[in-house]
Amino acid sequence: MKEDILGVRSSFVASDATKLDLTPNALSIILPARNESGAIGQTVARIRDLYPEAEVIVVNDGSTDDTATIAERAGARVISKPYGMGNGAAIKTGARAAQGDVLVFMDADGQHDPADIPRLLAKLDEGYDMVVGARGNGSQASMGRGLANGFYNRLASWMTNHPVLDLTSGFRAARAERFREFIHLLPNGFSYPTTSTMAFFRSAYPVAYVPIVAARRVGRSHIRPLRDGVRFLLIIFKIATLFSPLKLFAPVAAGFALLGLGWYGYTYTTEGRFTNMSALLMSASVIVFLIGLISEQITNLTYKREG
Repeated sequence: MKEDILGVRSSFVASDATKLDLTPNALSIILPARNESGAIGQTVARIRDLYPEAEVIVVNDGSTDDTATIAERAGARVISKPYGMGNGAAIKTGARAAQGDVLVFMDADGQHDPADIPRLLAKLDEGYDMVVGARGNGSQASMGRGLANGFYNRLASWMTNHPVLDLTSGFRAARAERFREFIHLLPNGFSYPTTSTMAFFRSAYPVAYVPIVAARRVGRSHIRPLRDGVRFLLIIFKIATLFSPLKLFAPVAAGFALLGLGWYGYTYTTEGRFTNMSALLMSASVIVFLIGLISEQITNLTYKREG
C-alpha cells in the first residue's frame, strides 16, 4: 500500500522500473477550453478538491465568454490564446507548458469525472505509457457518433494489430516524455486523441484502456456532425498513410490487380486479345504498391527509436 500526492491509496503492485514517483508537482492536469464558462469553474474546483497538489492548466482557446476568468478564480493556471486555434493546438500548448512528469488530459465541459484519474494512474504504474478512458455505448452523445466511433475503433485495431477500445476519447493520461515525442505530429483540430494513440502504438509504447462513463456535456458541443464527420474520415486516411501505409496501399493495389486480371480474362475469352485497359489497371496496381512500399520505409524512419 502506497499513498501518493493525490491522497489516493494504491493497492496495485508494480516493478521498481515502472512505478511512478508522484512527488509534488509531478502530475499536470490539462483542460482545453473554448467558451466553457458553464462547466469550467465546477470542473476545476472539483479537481482542486480531489488533487490539491496537482498542477491544473486550462488552455483558453480564444473564448469569447468568461471561461478564463472563472477558471482562474477556481484555482487553475490559465494560458489564453488570442483566437481559437483548435482543440489539438490547446493540447499542445498545455503539454509544452506542463511541469509534471505525468500528463492527464480531460475535457472542460463536465463530461469526464476527475474521480476516475486514479484509475488511469494505476494503469500507468503497471508499466503502460498511455492510459485512455474508454467510453461505453451509453456514453456516446448520439447513435451516429457511436457508430462512427465504432468504425474508427475497428479500423485502428486492424491497422495497429492491437484492440483499440476508444480511439477518440479525450480523457487520457500519459508519461510526459513519451507524449512530447509526438507533439509535432498532432493536428490543431479535434483529432489529437486519434493521432496520439496511433503514434504510441506505432512506436511500441504500451497503451491500456480503463472503462469510464462520460456524462452529458454542459453547454453546446463544438463538433458539427456532417462537417467534422467528413473531416474525421479524411483524418483516418491520413493516419493510415502516416502510421501503417502498406495496410492502406496494399489492398488498393490488390484491387487494381484483380480488376486488371479479370478484365484481361474477359477480353481474352470474348475477343482473344490483351487490351489497354488491362495494362492500365495492372500498371496502376504496381505503382500504388510501390508508393505504399516507399511510404512504409519513410514511416519506419520517422518512428525509429533512438537507443
